[in-house]
Amino acid sequence: MADVAARAGVSLKTVSRVVNDAPHVQPELAERVLAAVAELGFRRNHLASSLRSGQATATIGLLIEEIANPFYATIAGAAAEMARQRDTMLIIASSEEDPAREQQLLRDMCARRVDGLLVVPAGHDHSFLRAEVELGTPVVFLDRPAGKLRADTVLLDNRGGARAGVRRLVEAGHRRVAVLLDSIGVYTMRERLDGAQDALVEAGAPYDNRLVRDGVRDPAAAGRVVAELLDQPDPPTAFFSLNNRITLGVIEELYRRGSDAALLAFDDFDLARLVPYPLTVIAYDAGELARAATELLFRRIDGDRSWPHTVVHPTELVARGLPNR
Repeated sequence: MADVAARAGVSLKTVSRVVNDAPHVQPELAERVLAAVAELGFRRNHLASSLRSGQATATIGLLIEEIANPFYATIAGAAAEMARQRDTMLIIASSEEDPAREQQLLRDMCARRVDGLLVVPAGHDHSFLRAEVELGTPVVFLDRPAGKLRADTVLLDNRGGARAGVRRLVEAGHRRVAVLLDSIGVYTMRERLDGAQDALVEAGAPYDNRLVRDGVRDPAAAGRVVAELLDQPDPPTAFFSLNNRITLGVIEELYRRGSDAALLAFDDFDLARLVPYPLTVIAYDAGELARAATELLFRRIDGDRSWPHTVVHPTELVARGLPNR
């Protein structure tokens, strides 16, 4: 601003009044200031301005797990659109399922004075955010609850969806259901596994721990696990994959073998209706999940100080895929 004032031949106060659209500035002075601004490439520092005025920064942060995953891409897109409608900048970062990285990124966002945070948590202890929350920074957790911190949360009905899906498998006559999951340490995986167990117990079907496979991180690993299970003397007659990437590997191996095993999959995905194998997906609207969380965050930013609460969004069973060859 000092450089602009020197170039325009005016005082710092005059530059400040022009760039802040204050009334009653002489047109000739305003023109000189704006010309100097253009010549020098001046850019308003919104963060510095907000720090001086105590006003909002018109930015919010979104922390997700993995930017390449279609689920999180949908979350980011829906949150960005709602932020745009509020003339707010959305800062997106990915924790890559690393709790230490998650903590660092959230602290960095707070240091940038974001007006609020949307968090898909990776860790189990978010007490480090308590001071920020008490100072007035609202935080909404999405897809998974916070650990050691009372906060607003928007979730899917993971357990209920899994229970309904496995119940349908049991009703179709399946008693040996293999369950493939990414990591038992992840909240959504535990909830989905619990839902599957609920349905089997309700039906009086045997629960065989040997049919539950943890650590299935990608489609290739899923294919190997399916092959191993099908080669057993008493193979499963149905498979339940707990996320969309596992599902892709399961489909590939079942199709390759010409298997007639039933397939239940958590998460719908693009082109699911065209895959060359029949399956039932546990579907939901990821965009609606993000919109609900973002709307809740903006209500908090606007001054809602009601007690933190949890919103649970429903799932539905949808038939996908093409009939067996």
